[in-house]
Amino acid sequence: MAQLPCDSDGLCMRCKEKPPSSQTLSCRTCATPWHISCLTAPPVSVSDLHWDCPDCSDLCSHPPVASSDDIVSSIRAIQADESLSDQQKAKRCQELLAGSSASSSDPSKDKTADIFDDSFSCSICMQLPDRPVTTPCGHNFCLRCFEKWIGQGKRTCANCRAQIPAKMSGQPRINSQLAMAIRMAKLAKSGRASGPPKVCHFMRNQDRPDTAFTTERAKKTGKANACSGKIFVTVPPDHFGPIPAENDPKRNRGVLVGDTWEDRMECRQWGAHLPHVAGIAGQSSYGSQSVALSGGYVDDEDHGEWFLYTGSGGRDLSGNKRTNKLQSFDQKFENMNEALRLSCRMGYPVRVVRSHKEKRSSYAPESGVRYDGVYRIEKCWRKNGIQGCKVCRYLFVRCDNEPAPWTSDESGDRPRPLPKIEELKGAIDVTERKGDPSWDYDEDKGCWLWKKPPPESRKAVDVNEDGTTVRVKRKAENLTEEQKQKKLLKDFGCLICHKVLDFPLTTPCAHNFCKACLEGVFSGQSLIRERSRGGRTLRAQKTIMKCPACSNDIADFLQNPQVNREMLNFITKFGKKPEEEKSEESNEEDNDESLHNATELSKPSDSGVVLEEIKDSDLNQQHKRRK
Repeated sequence: MAQLPCDSDGLCMRCKEKPPSSQTLSCRTCATPWHISCLTAPPVSVSDLHWDCPDCSDLCSHPPVASSDDIVSSIRAIQADESLSDQQKAKRCQELLAGSSASSSDPSKDKTADIFDDSFSCSICMQLPDRPVTTPCGHNFCLRCFEKWIGQGKRTCANCRAQIPAKMSGQPRINSQLAMAIRMAKLAKSGRASGPPKVCHFMRNQDRPDTAFTTERAKKTGKANACSGKIFVTVPPDHFGPIPAENDPKRNRGVLVGDTWEDRMECRQWGAHLPHVAGIAGQSSYGSQSVALSGGYVDDEDHGEWFLYTGSGGRDLSGNKRTNKLQSFDQKFENMNEALRLSCRMGYPVRVVRSHKEKRSSYAPESGVRYDGVYRIEKCWRKNGIQGCKVCRYLFVRCDNEPAPWTSDESGDRPRPLPKIEELKGAIDVTERKGDPSWDYDEDKGCWLWKKPPPESRKAVDVNEDGTTVRVKRKAENLTEEQKQKKLLKDFGCLICHKVLDFPLTTPCAHNFCKACLEGVFSGQSLIRERSRGGRTLRAQKTIMKCPACSNDIADFLQNPQVNREMLNFITKFGKKPEEEKSEESNEEDNDESLHNATELSKPSDSGVVLEEIKDSDLNQQHKRRK
């Protein structure tokens, strides 16, 4: 049975009785009273003033524990050793965390428990810290415990009463190194292999510099004018979901949760988030692959496993206002915002990276950029933002097979209920996913995977015999009818909106535009410009209207533009969906059947009575019209 001291009222916590003063002994270190009769090994002399209680004696006998940084670096070195098997790697990690070598290990003793001593426990709940926060005085807390402690108006450490800096109390940061160390210790204790999967194939990258560099002229601006370095992963730019090991020929492990980079330029080289500056990567007609949380919008809310993200746009960035952070007009579901909404409807996984520039989040890294796994957009809407203009909002919920960097969990996410969002009450343009998501949790396999085939990349690559990458064209015989129609209609795109032509206009310079797009470019401009000088009227001058695709004048064409009917009929024919074609075929069959019935009714019956008379000329005309 565990040894327990006396409480504040003098009652022994083991026998529940109040011992007399002659049977009470105080520890010289912590001054805690103990009942002598309830001690397992009572002192020989009761008057001994140099007695340490069991708790203090255990603390003195414990060896020092290595720091979390050393543990993480050592474990990663073991995992990178390809000469070891998965079982050997797990055994080495277990011996490392136990604080001993393989030769001096005692199999009868569970030495992995040494890392779970009081030095890693939360100073408030006395449990292993969940989302650990480490104060400058070196004490660890759970994030929720720390926030609750600060919320009570306390600004000192709950353990040593040292003053907590105001910056940390207002915005605590997760100690990701400690969280990772606890997680790896749990994996080593359980005996499960935590090494990366083996690489499947290799593909050489294009000839680019190994790192992003700056020229002599750009040294003053840092990496603002740096070129992009070599892309080390072999996934296409429009790849959805995690980056697996088979697409990482350099390290043979893929992009793992918790990987950090110095800046966005280096993050781009590993494919986690490709844009240098933009926070959203995607295409409006294809979906969004990744987003970056960098504190660009004041409406963002970060809660770790879920966060509220604000779309792009709504700011005046013309002239010298490139760094303007004030909303000047409403955001709409277009461009990158539409890409996020499409990923919400289809249930695609979206990679998320967090930057140290997000100062309001407890989950952002202290420096650089960190990959935090994949999330799924559950809802999106529009509402009035803090700065008065309407903004597009997205609810991201984490759904990754790897644990988050701020947790000590051994496994990844599980399906969780959606949080209650108060701002949805006054929201407009609310979009929710109606069908099953493409990326979902499989109860049988116990992991997140593609329930539906992922969208086929538009930028597929292959490898030549010499190892260089070339673009691969999709084989026509493998395409479905709908894909063939889309590929055919892709050539009939407007040069302004880049969509399939709607009421196409073909200019004299052989460029095709939608009628609404071309008229919108020259809206408000008159064809003739009147000139006058004082009281004298000069000759009117014709306005020059250049084609949006070239420098030719199309003013005469715009006086009476004619829709290209042949192109319109072609687009209308091949732009129909298979369901529409089936409905038209069924309508034609119905017409044939009604015509056949009318012909049968025109024949005399057995009684010689003709129910309906239809002339042969009318029948011939109907057959001609049908043909």
